[in-house]
Amino acid sequence: MKEPALIAFSTSSSEAALPKAMLAMEALGVPRRIVSFVIPTGYSFNLDGSSLYLSLAAIFVAQAAGIDLSIGQQIVIVLTLMLTSKGVAGVSRAALVVLAGTLSSFGLPLEGVAVLLGVDQLMDMGRTMVNVIGNCLATVVIARWEGEFKPATSQ
Repeated sequence: MKEPALIAFSTSSSEAALPKAMLAMEALGVPRRIVSFVIPTGYSFNLDGSSLYLSLAAIFVAQAAGIDLSIGQQIVIVLTLMLTSKGVAGVSRAALVVLAGTLSSFGLPLEGVAVLLGVDQLMDMGRTMVNVIGNCLATVVIARWEGEFKPATSQ
């Protein structure tokens, strides 16, 4: 997983890491038919890093603005962002657009997006790497669930 994760981190692009991630999963012992279904599907629906980042960014904006959110409001924000993060697949900086929409929906200041813009490139690198690692992990989990995971023996 080292090489696909580093490619994702350095390019901020999940798509750039796709071929290496698929090869790494096959080398690990996941059958090609599972790899070729789960990883591309995960690129659209399994965006762990993006969901985590957006949730934390929204809570950060609320805290920076001095707005106290109840636990119920925080849960609703997280659930909303889990659904809306599906729109950020493959589009750089789309997370900021999703974040801006969510902030305005919950009455939080949009100036928070401008504050986060300064660190967004570095954060994008991290969330892209987490997305790729999460998709690879999901591939192994599905293969084990199906009883198809045959760990490669080291030589």
